[in-house]
Amino acid sequence: MTSTELSAETALNAEARSVEVIRPGMLTTVQDWPGRTGYWHVGVPPSGPMDDLSFRLGNRVLGNPEGAAGLECTLSGPALRFSAATWVCVTGAPTDVTVNGVRLEQWRTVQIPAGGVLDIGAVRGPGMRCYLLLSGGLQLPEYLGSTATFTLGRFGGSNGNALRAWETLSLGPQRGPIATGVPMGDQPVLTKRWELAVTAGPHGAPEFFTRVDFDTIIGTDYEVHFNSDRTGVRLIGPRPDWARTDGGEAGLHPSNIHDTPYSVGALDFTGDTPILLGPDGPSLGGFVCPITVVAADRWKLGQLTPGDAVRFVPIRSDRAASIRELGAGRRASWPTVLSSGGDADDGVLRRTEVDDETGVTYRRAGDDAVLVEYGTMTLDLALRARVHALHQHLLAASVRGVTELTPGIRSLQIRVDPHILSVSALLDLLAEAEQQLPAVDQLVVPSRTVHLPLSWDDPATREAITRYMHGVRADAPWCPWNIEFIRRMNGLASVADVYDTVFGAEYLVLGLGDVYLGAPVATPTDPRHRLVTTKYNPARTWTPQNAVGIGGAYLCIYGMEGPGGYQFVGRTTQVWNHHAGPLAGRPGADRHPAGAETPWLLRYFDRIRWYPVCADELLDLRADFAAGSVAARAEDGEFRLADYREFLADNNESITEFRAVQATAFAAERNSWQLAGELAAG
Repeated sequence: MTSTELSAETALNAEARSVEVIRPGMLTTVQDWPGRTGYWHVGVPPSGPMDDLSFRLGNRVLGNPEGAAGLECTLSGPALRFSAATWVCVTGAPTDVTVNGVRLEQWRTVQIPAGGVLDIGAVRGPGMRCYLLLSGGLQLPEYLGSTATFTLGRFGGSNGNALRAWETLSLGPQRGPIATGVPMGDQPVLTKRWELAVTAGPHGAPEFFTRVDFDTIIGTDYEVHFNSDRTGVRLIGPRPDWARTDGGEAGLHPSNIHDTPYSVGALDFTGDTPILLGPDGPSLGGFVCPITVVAADRWKLGQLTPGDAVRFVPIRSDRAASIRELGAGRRASWPTVLSSGGDADDGVLRRTEVDDETGVTYRRAGDDAVLVEYGTMTLDLALRARVHALHQHLLAASVRGVTELTPGIRSLQIRVDPHILSVSALLDLLAEAEQQLPAVDQLVVPSRTVHLPLSWDDPATREAITRYMHGVRADAPWCPWNIEFIRRMNGLASVADVYDTVFGAEYLVLGLGDVYLGAPVATPTDPRHRLVTTKYNPARTWTPQNAVGIGGAYLCIYGMEGPGGYQFVGRTTQVWNHHAGPLAGRPGADRHPAGAETPWLLRYFDRIRWYPVCADELLDLRADFAAGSVAARAEDGEFRLADYREFLADNNESITEFRAVQATAFAAERNSWQLAGELAAG
């Protein structure tokens, strides 16, 4: 049989086998494993099954590749009609499964007859997600290399949505051989009290948390909050005392840091609220993470249910189970985490000096990543230049085993496959790399000036503040008007001064993906335009797409609807183009082959300039963008660090005066917070 004939037969097979959705379930999505990798640096999360273990076990017994596309069912499952005889396996949390009304056992393979109806009922618990795997897997178009559904980003799966009634999903060719089911010894243990294996870092004690704080984190049974989803599992627990009084230029709260790459499974303290970041979570943010769940234990995040208890158990990173394992080596059939203790290094792997002025700290970010941090906790574009040099060096080297490269403000996260490149080998490689990097003064990078519209104090952002006051807290210092709060924190005479400062500034893009989908984190090139604020605590549960906010000394554009914490100044047009064609590039690369159009509008070191529009005009511009008419005006240019340093020296006196006024207002606001109990004493 020729390759053409084989392709034709495969296509016919896929067309002949399909499933029709009779009832979609509460939240049923198409997922594949490991999901959408290689785009963390522009704010695209991996997605994929939240409980990868149950998902992959089901695929394995059906003779599928472990990552073949299947269905994730949250709280309740779908009813599906099959056009042809198809083998399936339902795994994950306990639920009622029937075929044509006859009850079936989970974790066993069963053949659905042609015309048969598979019905997956409500999840009984423990756990909250079950999985349907099908022989041949679901066959759907890929987006950025994966069929995994990211509903917030509106891509993957079934047109970016959860399943809907009466749609039809195609199946791939059956492969075989089919096993009878998943052995009992391989099935994960689900419970109401969970122990999660964690490693210390990247930002723990004593730098960011007190020793008592850290002991509390690993010695407390946290409770899972009802407001949890695939982006993150919110927890209820004790409030830290904190090792710092504030976050300096990063924000008023001691949880605030200069935006840094996150890891899936990190415990992210958004203010005083801990959140375990999930597979649909953000790639970049400005909050500290004291511990990270090891890769092999992250499946448990998908089964954490509101009201469950969670205990974090420190382990040594070199003794973590392998995520490649699906059997006994995964240790998922154990109800507890056996450990004699953690690494006892506070998550700091190594410290050294780059030169006479700059140090570098290598921090653990789980058992599969290292966070490289340059300098002290300050906003210094020379540090971002150093990050850029290392990022470009590693991209050019194409190091085998490096799976993601994600830059932050003064940091670079390097994610690895530990089976190919160990963390210790990576550290040696990074030490060698430092000797080969150019001096930061030599940094010259392309830097476009991109002109974007800004609807000042937009009605959508006003609505978000109102929702926050009604649903989260009404007494926050930044309510009812974020712009007035920004004025107060920076010692400005009027809100008109805030307006003039924002529209007069030139914002240099330092990172992408804060928050999500190419959304920039940027700071004014002129320090006299750097308005400093703090972030919401607790964070908002809803932010309108493309809201523009300030947090710390940074401005961001929210790439999509979702949670958020930056103080609003307005709203702009989209920064992600869903109409762009498919891409194929190196993990962590900002550029693609000539002619390839990237979905993300902005690039590192672009300079954003705002021009004012009214709310109605913005809605028209947004409609044009959504229809595929992307027409942001951009002018080519360069950013030279040596020239920038000369500018700072020439304007040092007025910059110092501006910062003094700002520091006085910042201190006054902090004192008022302390008196009001907004900050922990200590």
